Amino acid sequence: MRYDTILFDADGTLLDFIRSEREAFKETMAMHGIAVDEEMIMRYSEINDSLWKKLEKKEIERRILLYHRFELFCEHYGICANALKISDDYIKTIATKGYMLDGAEALLRRLFGKVRMYIITNGAEYVQRGRYAKLGLEGYFDGLFISEQIGFNKPDVRFFEAVEQSIENFDREKTLVVGDSLSSDIKGGNAFGLDTCWYNPEQKTAPTDVCPTFTAFDFETVYKIICKEER
Repeated sequence: MRYDTILFDADGTLLDFIRSEREAFKETMAMHGIAVDEEMIMRYSEINDSLWKKLEKKEIERRILLYHRFELFCEHYGICANALKISDDYIKTIATKGYMLDGAEALLRRLFGKVRMYIITNGAEYVQRGRYAKLGLEGYFDGLFISEQIGFNKPDVRFFEAVEQSIENFDREKTLVVGDSLSSDIKGGNAFGLDTCWYNPEQKTAPTDVCPTFTAFDFETVYKIICKEER
């Protein structure tokens, strides 16, 4: 095996966040008597993604992000609603929406017992723990590192320092970060001196300022990279 420790991102890498977000958003808005269409769902997703990118850059606090996304959404559509209450209901709802991406659990089963596996995530702790429990993921992983609990968000090197300090016999040369986000997973892993694998099923082009060690378009390639079978 090329690596003995794998740090997996969660949303967009192993978990189908798009489905979870979509279902939770529609249900939460319905609770508040707000009907949403496809364009509105996409607009919310864009707002949400832009704020998480700001969190990575330390331009917004998490506690503000969680309700400000709904403030911006309602302001955009001229909706009069309580963003704080919507935020609370949304968090409770999305915590129950856990779905694996196709092929993700099969990958974990193939790797289980061969390497140590951990999850590293910037997601809200209540939401992440709720979905992991629903999916029964604890059985596959040796640990779960949530930025909200650690106090630093990916790509901050202090997040990865906390991970290193918590894992016994952590060897940077034998550790691989696997994630779909260039700005948090890949950039953070690179800055900490770890090999990185960009999970890129949409086959996007990476900007020149972020260079993953590997790029994988599917889970089979991720497996081969870890096991040193790729050519």
